[in-house]
Amino acid sequence: MSMRTPSLADLQQAMRRSLLEGASESADEDAACTVLADGLDPLARLNIYRNTAEGVMVNALRLAFPAVQRLLGAEFFEGAVRLFIRTAPPRSAWLDEYGAEFPTFLSQMPQLSSVPYVVDVAQLECQVNGVLHAPDIAPLDPACLAGLNEDALGSLRLSLHPATRLLRCDSPADTIWRAVLQQDDAALRAIVLADGPVHLLVQRVKEGVDTLRLCTGEWRISKALFAGEALDAALACAPEADGYALVGAYLARGCVVQTSLTASRMRFVQGSST
Repeated sequence: MSMRTPSLADLQQAMRRSLLEGASESADEDAACTVLADGLDPLARLNIYRNTAEGVMVNALRLAFPAVQRLLGAEFFEGAVRLFIRTAPPRSAWLDEYGAEFPTFLSQMPQLSSVPYVVDVAQLECQVNGVLHAPDIAPLDPACLAGLNEDALGSLRLSLHPATRLLRCDSPADTIWRAVLQQDDAALRAIVLADGPVHLLVQRVKEGVDTLRLCTGEWRISKALFAGEALDAALACAPEADGYALVGAYLARGCVVQTSLTASRMRFVQGSST
């Protein structure tokens, strides 16, 4: 009985296993039979492909986590990245989104247990990378809410713009991140690691990425608001904070893309409030 001819999907899976699982007989056996020798042994050719693929992934993470690389040193960073690649290879060909699990991976490395702020900086850089490559969606025009009555405003549910993220860090990761990238030794010496936690709004702006610190009350409101709570319920999470000013600032900054009210519902409420 003749053997089944491998499908394109079979060949792709075999090549993926060989490239991402490392050099091993089990990983290379199926892929090697699909590679033409053409003057070079198929296994040697696979090694070239594997090294190239790994180099591309290392470079992608180097670009996504520049401050972490400087904090750890190039040699340690590359070693950690190569270990990470073997445990969490990309699930997509879009490498701009690769590395979301890298902060968690770093948090599990015993060598970094004495410098937990490195993980915080990694989490921040992960969010920075995310907002930089988020879809370019037009923010909500605040003018469309001008005619809503009090009841409608209270029941409003807002959606966070994909180029805006919320992040809590135990250490002053934003200050560390900025000082490291600017190579500002004076700013680094002035950092007090105990000055945490910090609650951050991370947003893509025209100049790049902006980080805005939120007080505890603003953080509580923001977490509830962008988790889908109605405006009244979100503001009740921190009645001591000026919640309406915070929401107005979010609208002005372009942090909101839509509300749960449809256009027809807005027209109805606007008409009934006059």
